[in-house]
Parts: sequence; structure tokens; C-alpha cells
Amino acid sequence: MEIQPSTSLPEVKQIGDHKSDSYLNQFHGFWLTPISLQATEELLEQFKPISNDVILASFPKTGTTWLKSLLYSIVNRSSIDQLTRNHPHVLVPQLELQVYGPHAISPPPFPAPDTSPSNRIFSTHLPYQIIGETIDASDCRVVYVARNPKDTLVSVWHFVNSMETFKTTPWPLEKAVDSFCKGCVPFGPYYDHVLGYQKQSVERPKKFFFTTYEELKSDPKTHVKKLAEFLGCPFDNKEQVEEVVRNCSIETLRNHDVNKSSDIFYYFPYNSYFRKGQVGDHKNDLTKDMIDRIDTITNEKFQGSIFKHEADSF
Repeated sequence: MEIQPSTSLPEVKQIGDHKSDSYLNQFHGFWLTPISLQATEELLEQFKPISNDVILASFPKTGTTWLKSLLYSIVNRSSIDQLTRNHPHVLVPQLELQVYGPHAISPPPFPAPDTSPSNRIFSTHLPYQIIGETIDASDCRVVYVARNPKDTLVSVWHFVNSMETFKTTPWPLEKAVDSFCKGCVPFGPYYDHVLGYQKQSVERPKKFFFTTYEELKSDPKTHVKKLAEFLGCPFDNKEQVEEVVRNCSIETLRNHDVNKSSDIFYYFPYNSYFRKGQVGDHKNDLTKDMIDRIDTITNEKFQGSIFKHEADSF
């Protein structure tokens, strides 16, 4: 993929009047913060996935933290001690945040390809349209989780406002809705992001596993079992499935001391990653006009191909 110099990329003002990282650069049709863009450029040049790597891809605030816990537990059985002592984002590092870029952790908290035969698990918020050539260069497996756009938007809004810099001047919901609908949010447009991976899952189901947050919430045991089969490490019995689902439930994870901590992890407190996790929570914040606007775009973009639940579930 040809990388255009960062200095020549289009940019847009993003959130409020805050100066810190408030501009987004357009890169191959998507909007990235300057820090994410720098990390992405390094990633595209340097990251060489191997065949037993697992990559969790997602748009921000669509269930990433939960899926990290589930994937880690599926791949690493009897990992309850790790889950109780480490935040999921420490166990499954984000490629364009913790592995590459100006805030990369050194030394990295994950095994190098030449030192471990076991699965490495990474996460990314990058769309397939950007990272596709890189992940297609090996037989690594990709798990993608999507979430209803209205709940995604509200979760992003609450998450941003959990930052210390937004405590005095919060991001207005009206502006958040407008930015989301126009696609001008980090890693947006949301709809193109989801469709990029959904298309690959239809065409190459052995490499791409596509699921939704709502499906996982409604029947976690069935979908955790399917995930294990997709990753090539099926469970021996239903008790193992139940153990993973129980240990990785949002309620259980939320009560671990590390996940209740207000310590800052890359701008955000650890506890901000566990808010409600409820399906349909957007109804507590969005007005009818906001909901109608998002629903119109969703119907136009997805045409019923993604979220097959009843409309009033959202």
C-alpha cells in the first residue's frame, strides 16, 4: 500500500475546542488521530503477522474489551489468574497503540514469533481497507466484532468524556452525533469499517470470523464455542465453555480490582472500559430525531445485512 506523507493528508477538526489530538487526518478514506496515523505507518511497514496469530479487529467501543478477555481465555485455558491481575488491554495489546507508534511499550509484553509456538493475540481498530494487505500476507485468523451504531455512538461519547481534559468542557452529544453520522470520528466512517470486514467474512469464512456484540450477549455459550472452533482450539466439554463465559462475563470482569482502578491507561482510566455494556442503552441518551437520523443512515448503508435482530431491540 502506498503511504502518502502525513503532512499532505486532509485534516478535520474533531472534538470541541480541545487542542490535544483534536485534529483527524484522512488516510485511505478513514479518519485517524495524528498519533494513530504515525503508528499505522510504522505498522504497515514493519508488522509481519505469522500463521498462528489471532487479530481482534473492531471499531472503537463495540465490545473490544470483552472480546479480548474471551479470546485470551479461549486460547490460553486456565487463565483466570491472568484475568484477575491484568486489564484485558494489557493481555491483548493494540497494534497501533501499544505495539507501534510513539507510545509503544518496550519491551513488548507479548512473545516474539521466534520464541513462542503459541498463538499471539493482537487487537486493532484499523479498517480492513487499510490493514488488509498486511493481514492477508499470512494465514493469521481475524475476529471482528460489530455493535449497533446507536449504542456504539453513545459508548464513544461517554468514553471520550471520561478523559480528564473533558471533565470541565464535555463533548456535546449533538456534536458527537453529527460527527459520527458524517464519519468524522477516530477510525471512522463506522459503516465502511464494519462493511469492510463483513465482506471478507462472507468471502473467506475460514480466515475471518464476524460476530456482533448483540449476538454474544444473547447467547454467549454458543458463540464462544464457535469462536474456539474457528481458532482451532475447540473445547472438550460444555463445562469448559461455561467456565470461560463465567470468568469473562462483564459483571465478573468489572469487579476485578485492576478493572475498577482509576489509574490512567493511554489517556483513559481503567474503569472507563467497563461502563454498562447494555444492549439498547442509547435510548437513555439519544433523542428521537437523533435515533431517526442514525437509523436512516444504517438502513441505507447496511440494508439489513448486518443486524438481523428486531428493530425494537435497539
